[in-house]
Amino acid sequence: MAFADRLDLGLTLTIGGTAHAIPSADVLAFELDLHGWGHEGRVEFRVLDETGHGGQKQDKLLADFLKPDLVEVALELKAVHSDTATKPTFTSLKLKGLVQDKSLTEEGVAQAKGAGITYRHYTVRFVDTARLLWKQHYPCVLYTQKTLQDVLDAHKGDKITLANDWDAQLAKTLPLIFLGLSPESGASFYDFVVWFVHTRNGVLAYDYTAQGYQLRAAKDASPTPLTLRAADVDRVSVVFPEVARHDVAILNAAAESPKNQAITNAQAVTGVRQDVLLRTDIADDVQARATLETARLKVRGLEVELTWNRFPAVAFAPGALVKLPDTAGWTAAGVPVTQDFRVRRMHLRADPLPVEEGEIPAGGEASGPGGEEPTRRPKPESRYLISFTTRLEKKAELHTDLPPFTAPVFPRFVEGLIVSEVGEKKDETWQAYTDEATSLDSYKVKLPLFANQIIQVPFNANLQPGHFYFPAYKGARVLVALDFLRAWLKRNLDWRAGARLPSDGQGVHLLVGKTTTSGTSMRHFYEDNKPLWRLQRTNESDTEKVELKEGNLLILVKEESA
Repeated sequence: MAFADRLDLGLTLTIGGTAHAIPSADVLAFELDLHGWGHEGRVEFRVLDETGHGGQKQDKLLADFLKPDLVEVALELKAVHSDTATKPTFTSLKLKGLVQDKSLTEEGVAQAKGAGITYRHYTVRFVDTARLLWKQHYPCVLYTQKTLQDVLDAHKGDKITLANDWDAQLAKTLPLIFLGLSPESGASFYDFVVWFVHTRNGVLAYDYTAQGYQLRAAKDASPTPLTLRAADVDRVSVVFPEVARHDVAILNAAAESPKNQAITNAQAVTGVRQDVLLRTDIADDVQARATLETARLKVRGLEVELTWNRFPAVAFAPGALVKLPDTAGWTAAGVPVTQDFRVRRMHLRADPLPVEEGEIPAGGEASGPGGEEPTRRPKPESRYLISFTTRLEKKAELHTDLPPFTAPVFPRFVEGLIVSEVGEKKDETWQAYTDEATSLDSYKVKLPLFANQIIQVPFNANLQPGHFYFPAYKGARVLVALDFLRAWLKRNLDWRAGARLPSDGQGVHLLVGKTTTSGTSMRHFYEDNKPLWRLQRTNESDTEKVELKEGNLLILVKEESA
């Protein structure tokens, strides 16, 4: 249902630090879609330029509007009611965002003296700050011994404010955090944040008072509920969202500790389930995932959709708590009026009212006698044809509303160098580092691309059969697979110094030990197109060698003189 109503508007566009205030009467139309996690909108307005026929009014917005500079939008809406029994304290709905795209159209109006005046019809589409900026942000960066709050702070810039309340996820120091985001994968930093909140069962909340964001463990239940006026609402609808009809199973594929843990849902249909596959030797990780998936398995409750017949005097935004009127007609719809509700979404659209003959449209001008300079009709607020709907959820609703997102793609691959603190610097030793909490062993790998930060990866057989025990040696160039919070060795990338043989001998070589002068070499190659096998132990000047070749067995023990 659309209704005619008056609104007091405040619209300001800030471009390159210059603020351009647009009078309420010049705002022609707007449309707003507000969610608990952010907003988007469109505003159309006109600006008069009389300089074409010698007038004084000039369009001071045009020059800045034509620039590619960032445009900040501030919009404020307030009801204008005069028919209430007691005059209420009017409050405003305020929005701030960044322009996503913009356009303008020039409209010429002929005057009696032949000269013309120009109206410029401007349109801007805007979204909340993070959705514009973070949607274009694709960092590929590694952090070690940092918290996720540190990561968010490093990427918020000077336009985005964060006031988080989720210490369990954001305040813990982690050994590795990797953001390997690329435009080709389609997952931006904004997608990453929403994905993180979704997979950790959190809440992304937009604070319409502070015009900033909150990452929270649960929805805010602290606001004082506002009682809605029954006279302001035209229709009440009760909506029942889709119910989860699946069970969940946690599967741990570790061979020594396999597990299949069922999580039941009272509303599930037999045989329908979602399996979560893990591979970990840490039992606590399995239990933590089971706890998380249990919390994510939510059966949604009913929602209430309100269709309004006027803009409320006491404005509110998504996230606000409200009480429904207890008058007749509300309880009849089965709405539990004793409960508090939370505003989940709002949609507001305002179009110009049809212009009657002799009436001056909103933002219009009336020419003076004889076609003289037009006189603006005083009008502190504007009348619109408005449609306004609001979706409410129960205060205790656990379902989290989030914007659509693209999940980031992992792993990404970078090169690293194996670290070992055993022996002298020149020694090509290996080292296993044991974690005190889990008793699991790991390598340390230095990543030159990321300022030589050192990460830990599993110490295991990798691509080798288990009966070969050849740990990666100090300084070995390796390919590392980086996931969001973990990493592993993908493969080796080079030959050890002294291991490679000339191609004309078609040889193979096993080289072990600390250095080429302190180790053992076993090689097989061809000499004069005849196979030759050689085993040689070397320790500085001391050499022992066994060699087999055509018609010859050589056993040699020698020590070179100093």
